[in-house]
This record gives sequence, structure tokens and C-alpha cells, in this order.
Amino acid sequence: MTPSHTLTGEEPEHLTQAARCQTQVDPLAALRAPGDPPWDVYLTGTVFLDIIFTGLDSAPVRGTESWARGMGSSPGGVANMATALARLGLRTALAAAFGDDHYGEYCWDALERGEGIHLSASRTVPGWHSPVTVSMAYEGERTMVSHGHEPPTEAVLLQEGGTGRPPRARAAVASLTPGRSAPWIAQAARAGTRIFADVGWDETGAWDLSGLADLEHCEAFLPNAEEAKRYTGADCPRLAAHALTEYVPVAVVTLGEEGAYAVDRRTGEAAEVPAIAVEALDPTGAGDVFVAGFVTGSLAGWPLADRLAFAGLTAALSVQEFGGSLSAPGWSEIGAWWRRVQSLPGQDPKALRRYAFLEGLVPEELDRPWPLRRAVPTIGFRRSG
Repeated sequence: MTPSHTLTGEEPEHLTQAARCQTQVDPLAALRAPGDPPWDVYLTGTVFLDIIFTGLDSAPVRGTESWARGMGSSPGGVANMATALARLGLRTALAAAFGDDHYGEYCWDALERGEGIHLSASRTVPGWHSPVTVSMAYEGERTMVSHGHEPPTEAVLLQEGGTGRPPRARAAVASLTPGRSAPWIAQAARAGTRIFADVGWDETGAWDLSGLADLEHCEAFLPNAEEAKRYTGADCPRLAAHALTEYVPVAVVTLGEEGAYAVDRRTGEAAEVPAIAVEALDPTGAGDVFVAGFVTGSLAGWPLADRLAFAGLTAALSVQEFGGSLSAPGWSEIGAWWRRVQSLPGQDPKALRRYAFLEGLVPEELDRPWPLRRAVPTIGFRRSG
């Protein structure tokens, strides 16, 4: 394993020039002080190259050829979360292994130079090709096929947080794995980092909370409704959220088209916010964007209902674009949505008040030096630039 793509002396600050232009709002500006951790959020995990097909009328049928009306390529995996956090103005550090192929080079460039994500803890692994996921979106859902070889031992250690201590950060986002513990999570929590965790589907079928050993180090746990019900045995996702607060201070359960529900054990507060109806192009990465929005509001100290509403809004905006990472909205998209819904006739005043907290956050000027990067059909277009 060797370092690669290190930042030059010309760019000593947290963000590249591209990301400075894209980031118009610092949601933590009022809280920053000398001696703060250098990073707002730390992440570690696997970066995939995502190839997304949309516009399919139905699932592919065996023995036939299906044509998609749309296609995009973008960094995926943990890159979805990292990009969403960076576009919301958080100083984001990522530790990940990258292949030394063109896919890995493209993903590194898109994250570091395009999004201002700090990659000093990441490495390029010679001879290891980048994992790839093909995602097919249809009927509001998606089906994914992934390919990748087992990374070298050094890369596995890197993805699990390495043998050293994780960097100082206000928060970290962890994906919990049933039956496995990641030492870096406990290390980060002991150093004062606030841990926000999600979880994948339990392939073992055990659905045993005791198997999520690192949950005890977490401030918030954000499963979807089915995961929450299976882990708690509750037949209602809202009851499941309350049951989860026996294990973690804040439980957030996403309810799909119904929105999301959250409970804070420390304050006794509960909140539910309905989903925003949008025409979805590609749901890839929407869950990651939701978590990023909730983390942003939590670090900014917003009320629970505002955090939940903001997370739902960012996720809703993301599904209207191709790709998991490059579909994540920035503050200009959030501001444009807020201005537009206020101008539409017949809006429910109560619904508008739900998002009134945005008024003091979104930029007055919505113009950018250039638009946010979006997924494109082929990654080769930028090579000559």
C-alpha cells in the first residue's frame, strides 16, 4: 500500500477551490472556536464506482435485452455519505482504499478536487481494482449488482479505521455490521466524537441487537422501518423507535413514503415529519443523504423536528438526479427549493412553517460560479480537461 494523490502545498486549507465555490453556507459557523477538532465528520469504508441505469419500465427479464433511457456514473459506497456531508458545508475526512485503475483515479479526483473531501488518511492500493456497482432503477426501487475482489489486508485495516487512532472530529458516521466490532468506533467515542450509525440488512437473519456491539458507543441509530421492527420485535416502526432508545440516546426510523420518526431519550422529545412528494429519478444513496442531513442538523444544535425535516428534504432533492454521491444537494438547491415552494399558490401554511428554519440559513444569492458536478454517462469526458 502506498500513499497517492496527496494535497500540495498550494492547497493547505480544508477545502479545495472548487468546494469553496460550492459551499455557500457553513451551518456550524456560530459554533466554531479555537481548539475545535479539525474535522466536522470522519468516515471510513469502501468506495465503489457506481454505474446507474434509470428509465427502465420494469425489472430486467431473463433472456431479453433491456434498454435504459438514462445512465450516469459516479463515486459510490461511502462516497455517497462523504459527498453529501461536504456539500452541506461540513469539513469531511475520509479514510478509504482506492484502486490504482482509472476508476480509482476518477473517484479520488471527484472526491478530493471536486468536493473538497480530505483524503490524507486514504491510500491507493497497487494492483487492486476498484469495486464496481451497477444499479438499475425502476418502479421507484432499485436493483444492484456489485463486483470486487477482496482488498489486501492493509486496505481492510484502513477501511476499519486502521491500527492508529481516528482523527479528531466532531462526529463520525459508522455502518454497523452484525456480529462484528470496529475498534475505531470505540476509540473515536472515547475521544469525544459523536457517533451516528446506520445498519445494513442482517443476512444471518438473527436480528439481535446484542450483535451490534458498537451501538453502545453511538449517539444516534438510523435504521429503516423494517430493520427497526425486526431488531425490536415491534409491529409498528414508531414503537420500534421508542424501544431502540433503551440502547442508544437517539433513534431515527425512516418510514419510506410516510417520512421519518425520531425519539430522543435524553429530552423525552419525539418528532415525526412527512415525506416530501417528488418525482424520483434514482433513489441510489438517498438513505446516505438523509443521514448526512440529520448529522448536519445535530451538529448545528437544531431541534429534533428540524433535523428530521432537513434530512428528509435533502434526501428528496437527491432522488431527482442521477447517482448516489453526485446527486446530493448543496445549499443552492436547498435555497432554490425553499424560494420556489413559498412562491407557489395554495401552499399549506402549516407545511411551510415546518421548514421556516431554512429562512435564516439559505444563501440570499443562489448563483454559483459553476453548478455542482452531476453524474454523467461516461467518466472519460473530463480526461482532456
